[in-house]
This record gives sequence, structure tokens and C-alpha cells, in this order.
Amino acid sequence: MASEAAGMESGAAAATATEAAKQPHRLERKWTFWFDNQSKPKQGAAWGTSLRKVYTFETVEEFWCLYDQVFKPSKLPANADFHLFKAGVEPKWEDPECANGGKWTVASSRKGNLDTMWLETLMALIGEQFDEADEICGVVASVRQRQDKLALWTKTATNEAAQMSIGRKWKEVIDVTEKITYSFHDDSRRERSVKVRYNV
Repeated sequence: MASEAAGMESGAAAATATEAAKQPHRLERKWTFWFDNQSKPKQGAAWGTSLRKVYTFETVEEFWCLYDQVFKPSKLPANADFHLFKAGVEPKWEDPECANGGKWTVASSRKGNLDTMWLETLMALIGEQFDEADEICGVVASVRQRQDKLALWTKTATNEAAQMSIGRKWKEVIDVTEKITYSFHDDSRRERSVKVRYNV
């Protein structure tokens, strides 16, 4: 009788474990993919008019389904951008979360390299690998004719300690040895050339 009860208990535990494994793996926060194709801008159209919200996800399973099917920068035409930003934050300087921020930027001359850095960054963001996760707004992959770019957008540009920590961690995540640079959105709004404020 006791062995029968033990068998039933272990069977119930196995069923519970199987049920738990079927549950989606929720992320710490929701994230949104955006797409922008600037290759054919309409005459006189303001920046951002071609920006489209694609999908907001909140589980690991949703992320992999989206990534595997669509979201590889190497599949993009020239002058297109993919964005992954926290849900509720638009990838625009004007968004209140981004208005006082800036961005870390790295260039890539090889499409495969861009895909790898993009994926590593996405996983670090949704996996909450940055100590200053609340300071990060999102990431942008920009495909260009001559050289592609990846930019990690942050919230408070003047918080040098946080920005340096984010920059060092991101450099480790994307596994680059050359310097990466940080610029303030405010400077970019006012000046045509990028003014480097920090680098690691």
C-alpha cells in the first residue's frame, strides 16, 4: 500500500514538472520590435513616418519564434533599421525615455558579424544581463550600403558612471576589441557630425 502511494506521489510530481515545463518562460519586462525602411522616403516626409511597430513580446518562446522567422539584420535592404525597445518606448529622440539620453555605437563591415552582435545584444537585453538595465531604452541595427551599425540607446546621457558601465558590458557582450563610442542625442540634434562624449 505504501509503495502504491509513493508511486502515485511520484507520478503526480512528474505530471506537475511536465506541466511547468510547458508554461511559457516570462521575461522580466515586455519588449517591442520596430522596423523602419528609409530607402524610399516620400518627398518632404518627416523622419519617423516610415517607422512601424511590428510586435510586442513577453516570453522567451515568442522571442525565438520572431527572431528565427524575421529579425536578422542581414535580411534587410540597405537603409533599413530594426529596433528592439522596451515596450512603451518609441525609438525616437522625442520619446520622454530617450529625450535626455544617448547611444553607444559600433560599426560592422560584415553582415554575418552584424547578425551575431545583434543577437548577442538582444539576448543580453531580454535576459537582463546589464546591471543598469533601467538605463537602457533599446538597440537599433542599421543596414547601410558602406557600413552597418549597431546602436545601444540609453536614458540618461549625463550619468557617466552608468554609461561607462553599460559600454564596457556591451563591448564584452558583442565581443569587440576596437573602441566603441557614446554620443548624446542632444548633440546629434544640434550638430551634423557626431560628437563623441565617452568611449571604451
